[in-house]
Amino acid sequence: MSRKHASNSLRPLEIRTGYLENRPASVLYSCGHTRVLCVASMESGVPRWLEEAGKGWATAEYDMLPGATVPRYSRQRDGKISGRTQEIQRLIGRSLRGILDLKKLAGWTLRIDCDVLQADGGTRTTSINAAFLATCLAVDAAVKVGQLDASPIREELGAISVGLVDGNALLDLDYREDSSADVDLNVVQEGSGKLLEVQGTAEGASYSRQDLDRLLDLAEHGIREILEVGRRTLQSCR
Repeated sequence: MSRKHASNSLRPLEIRTGYLENRPASVLYSCGHTRVLCVASMESGVPRWLEEAGKGWATAEYDMLPGATVPRYSRQRDGKISGRTQEIQRLIGRSLRGILDLKKLAGWTLRIDCDVLQADGGTRTTSINAAFLATCLAVDAAVKVGQLDASPIREELGAISVGLVDGNALLDLDYREDSSADVDLNVVQEGSGKLLEVQGTAEGASYSRQDLDRLLDLAEHGIREILEVGRRTLQSCR
């Protein structure tokens, strides 16, 4: 299978911060043809079960616009969301909480809204990358106005998909590659290199420990590049 970029390279990244005029902590994150709009909001209060814990909270919502896919993606009815949507929402929330000091967020809930405008593979990992940048912008603003005494962000956060397609290890799979992959991994990692989550599935034949190590090394390579692009983006708007 041919691809327009090298097997160990990312699809083109384009990031626009402050995309919504009334929401400075908004990020339009494009990864190839996948585009996600992410907005971070600081809300006073925490879930009831955390009220006496001296901690804040971070949670996420995720969905796709009807026109994001072909054929059309149907909106959820009667307040029900699909199992896939629930899984991705929880993944984004877990990933963010993994790099936050929730004690420094005490009394506040960080709420992330991720809307997929166009889907071509990697929507969950793109959402995590966008969510991290939006979080940085929201935290900067909260510290500036005195809502927070200090930033609760302990680590950088990055995510990427990798897979085996026809025996070849590929970084940052698009939909066509993902749908034909023998093995598909989504990797979430801290800036220090420590792993937060690895979701790996053999779609066909099983894979070896050596294959897994090869894919994790490839993911780390891609995440390092994603984090560097994110740093430059934040520096340009701070």
